[in-house]
Amino acid sequence: MQSEAGSQARAWVEYFRDMGVYDFYRRGDPASPCAIEIEAGADAATQRATDAAAAFNDPPTSPTEATAARRGLDDVAAAPAPNLASTIDERTSVPPAKLISFDDLAPLPAAAVPAAEREAALRAIQQEIGDCTRCPLAYAGRHKIVFGDGLAAARLMFVGEGPGADEDTQGIPFVGKAGQLLNNMIGAMGLSRAEVYIANIVKCRPPNNRVPEPVEANTCSQFLLRQIDVVRPEAIVALGATAATYLLGVKQPLSSLRGRWHGCRGAKLAVTYHPAFLLRDPRQKAEAWKDLQMVMAELGLTPPARK
Repeated sequence: MQSEAGSQARAWVEYFRDMGVYDFYRRGDPASPCAIEIEAGADAATQRATDAAAAFNDPPTSPTEATAARRGLDDVAAAPAPNLASTIDERTSVPPAKLISFDDLAPLPAAAVPAAEREAALRAIQQEIGDCTRCPLAYAGRHKIVFGDGLAAARLMFVGEGPGADEDTQGIPFVGKAGQLLNNMIGAMGLSRAEVYIANIVKCRPPNNRVPEPVEANTCSQFLLRQIDVVRPEAIVALGATAATYLLGVKQPLSSLRGRWHGCRGAKLAVTYHPAFLLRDPRQKAEAWKDLQMVMAELGLTPPARK
């Protein structure tokens, strides 16, 4: 059985092959706010990749050369996946990619999309994403792209980390056990799921529900940013550390981010625990309710009367 590391290495190789890229460790465009700068993980691996690329781009003229070219590509595929973060720190002078808040990724639109046109604007973004192959998650067992769900002109938006198994099957965010809890949280605020908008940092399920890698999250950021700009919510709730990290461009404990307002794309942003975490540690539900009460006060919401 192929190891997880081997599967990830193969996913990376297939991703770059699909994109026609064989210089695997190119630097990103420094002018691009979403650029991730990565360098070679090992000189030998880099040389194998370069040799394989040359053979691929300059077709061999004999069976012997063709065999050598195929072996070059197979060697690259079999090479251990490099640790990109440690590579940058230890092997080059290029610093790790810095987190950038959604406010700094792009200017706010000069004018809001009219409420009547927001649903069509979201569909246009979804169509642009298409059958996305922009990051390695497309090659890591994804079944469906999970775009978003809810009211296109919602006052309140929830942003989670990424799809799980149920979401990957149905193509809708938060439909598993964590989604059922989120629905209950929304209901306790005096709203229905149909009255809010829900999305994730990444739109494809990471293998084994792991945390999205920076290259994956930053690749997807451009689409989530545009979703937020179309919906124009008054308030955003970041569900968990991953959502807070990428929306705000900071990596801090939830304890230091909860209980106060932040800003994101013209909306007020609150941070609370991810429903999946609350399922693992129900003792924190009371703390999450405090966060939601802060949001309710801002939006003028009242919980439904108990029957």
